[in-house]
Amino acid sequence: MKPEASPRPGPPLWLLAEVTHRCPLHCVFCFNPVDYATHEQELSTDDWLRVLREAREQGAVQCGFSGGEPLVRDDLEILVAEAHRLGYYTNLLTSGVGLTEARAAALKAAGLDHVQLSFQDSTREMNDFLSHTRTFELKQRVAKLIKANGWPMVMNVVIHRMNIDHVDRIIGMAHELGAEYVELANTQYYSWAFLNRAQLLPTREQLRRAEQVTDAWRARLGNEMKLFFVAPDYHEARPKKCMNGWGNVFLTIAPDGTALPCHTARMLPGLSFPNVRESSIRDIWFDSEGFNRFRGTGWMKEPCRSCDQREADLGGCRCQAFLIAGDAAVADPVCSKSPHHAKVQEAVAQAERGEPVAQPLVFRDPASSRRLASTS
Repeated sequence: MKPEASPRPGPPLWLLAEVTHRCPLHCVFCFNPVDYATHEQELSTDDWLRVLREAREQGAVQCGFSGGEPLVRDDLEILVAEAHRLGYYTNLLTSGVGLTEARAAALKAAGLDHVQLSFQDSTREMNDFLSHTRTFELKQRVAKLIKANGWPMVMNVVIHRMNIDHVDRIIGMAHELGAEYVELANTQYYSWAFLNRAQLLPTREQLRRAEQVTDAWRARLGNEMKLFFVAPDYHEARPKKCMNGWGNVFLTIAPDGTALPCHTARMLPGLSFPNVRESSIRDIWFDSEGFNRFRGTGWMKEPCRSCDQREADLGGCRCQAFLIAGDAAVADPVCSKSPHHAKVQEAVAQAERGEPVAQPLVFRDPASSRRLASTS
């Protein structure tokens, strides 16, 4: 049966500008591709300025500057200033490394609207272990710098087995630092986190306690601090509408100019994704094979095709389907209706059993990236 034509999408409302894969941190859950070191040629300043203009012309209204660590780019202030001039709401997603008083002042003058600061944990020992750096005190200084510049204090902490029991202290730390928003983002198991899944996946009891602690803080603080507890995929019976649907809202531009419907999509075999060096944002968004491949529901196989939830979740995550089931076109295996759901259940059962894991943690670094690329 011939697949249905992909629906005509709306505009790419959210532009994620991954300006670099370079990063001083070596997090074990990093979402950068495991072979990032083989994609080293970054877009020039002029390339990025053109991307910002073209995406705005196509309707993008929010721009997130991400990485790696975007502050390693010397031209970040130039890019932020152009995004501000074009009318974007701008967001810097940062580890804090490199955000000095001088750079903060320059970014403020450039019109930066929002800063999201990542922490790995609430103590120096665990924060620095998970990032393989000595950055805890630096992050605390940067948090105060963000407040001093009048930006919303937004803290992101990736949650997993090694820090989920510290959620009470993490929220307490955020409150002491004056955070207005805290995102407790349960690990999504792609890229480096997928390599380390056996060490990072929490138990159901850990999740239950963490949610109880979060709810207690919500009741205590009211509107003083917004707490977002991002639900984990593996412990749910229904998949999420990944990225609000493939090619529906989000447009990611990787450091080398590859355009992607989500930041991990380049792992999928058999798909060709365009590059902004050769294609316009308009052609990429509306006409490219990579962006149209999983739009809508016409691509779906059973059980998704006849599921009454297909419009609500759009089949879940294509990258998760590929990583777990080996086929990007099948139902997301976190769904209880998926024929591959048992693989997710077994991963959770292994976490519940608490069996020792023989494989050591794999920290994100260029040497590991090149080694993994050569063996894939």
